[in-house]
Amino acid sequence: MDPRDYEREQERKEEYENRQQRYDQYQPASSSSQPPRRRLFPVIASSIAGAVLGGGIVLYGAPQLGLMDSADTQTANQTTQTQTATTTSTTPRTVSTTVNQSDLVSVVNKVSAAVVGVNNIQQQTNPFSGDTQTQEAGTGSGVIFKKENGKAYVVTNNHVIDGASEVEVSLSNGQKEKAKIVGADALTDLAVLEMSDKNVEQVAKFGKSSDLVAGETVLAIGNPLGEQFSRTVTQGIVSAAKRSVPISENWNVDAIQTDAAINPGNSGGALINSSGEVVGINSMKISEDNVEGIGFALPSDEVQPTIEQLMKNGKITRPYMGVGLQDVGQLSASTKQNQLGLTSDTSEGVVVTTVEPFSSASDAGLQSKDVIVAIDGNEVKTSSDLRQYLYTKRKVGDTVKLDVYRNGKKQTISLKLSEQQDNNG
Repeated sequence: MDPRDYEREQERKEEYENRQQRYDQYQPASSSSQPPRRRLFPVIASSIAGAVLGGGIVLYGAPQLGLMDSADTQTANQTTQTQTATTTSTTPRTVSTTVNQSDLVSVVNKVSAAVVGVNNIQQQTNPFSGDTQTQEAGTGSGVIFKKENGKAYVVTNNHVIDGASEVEVSLSNGQKEKAKIVGADALTDLAVLEMSDKNVEQVAKFGKSSDLVAGETVLAIGNPLGEQFSRTVTQGIVSAAKRSVPISENWNVDAIQTDAAINPGNSGGALINSSGEVVGINSMKISEDNVEGIGFALPSDEVQPTIEQLMKNGKITRPYMGVGLQDVGQLSASTKQNQLGLTSDTSEGVVVTTVEPFSSASDAGLQSKDVIVAIDGNEVKTSSDLRQYLYTKRKVGDTVKLDVYRNGKKQTISLKLSEQQDNNG
């Protein structure tokens, strides 16, 4: 083998190892010589901003979002001292916080067979012989949510199938099915798989996560640590119906917080209510000494529209501006004064660092060194604020109004949002 090919192979392996470094390892308690396998389950270390969903979702995959921050590389080195958290204000409703044992058994039976194992299989090349073989790189969980025309569809986490050359689904009856990836999205950390419905015995039903209230009984079902503990059921409550969890410097995710035990391998599994409905997809937890019972699930009300779009388009279409940004708060006092025309104590807003040619921003007349302070009347303190608004409140084709400071003078610019092309990242 050419030494350069060997070096490239080693670099590729090292890159994969680095991407998985936040995932826990599990060594089966047996006398077999089987090596430990990595379980695709992200954990949150003491710095939530730098560890939620593990480096793989990079922090939600740190995909190219159309707003490329020059300071993104600082995220992994930051330590967040305080987690910002908000709880939704929900309409009060009568909720039973106690469920008898027979009811629990009935609830589990409604959905357990719809929870499956998802095996991430990747190609590995022998650096000496050059031979290529497939090997299981990790396992997670998934939920069968649809069955039609001889096909069954599974929702799981994007980080569970990330990098897979093949995906295998393990059913409750012991059967295994090859699956293809219909669509995946790093930002929402969701993916949809398609497989034959020949051996599918059960399909899960989604409930409304917006109906959840703190204190309500929930159950987590998944494959912690792999198939040997498949469809493990743990009981807990909703600790908070909605938490805004910062997963990177530029993105927060809304999640259901629960104390139901969630372990490595549970990623993509079901969080169900006392009616046996899937109200969340288990995705992450805080894994830290002296911390117990803090897990998070992606709410079903946000999961459903995402998987519908993935099934239709194979991807999530998001509005795109075509600019590079940096938070004003990260700039030096001299830069603010001498280059942007701001006061030295200005700490809010985002400065445009680059404008892509022929982009929406270019067409609208945005320029480098413009400072965006509001969008459609909503204050923009950081680039995260801008992204959150664009991706949750606006769609491709919408026109937004930006309040911008240029050379210290305020003006309003109208910009029509476009779709980011694949060749733009």
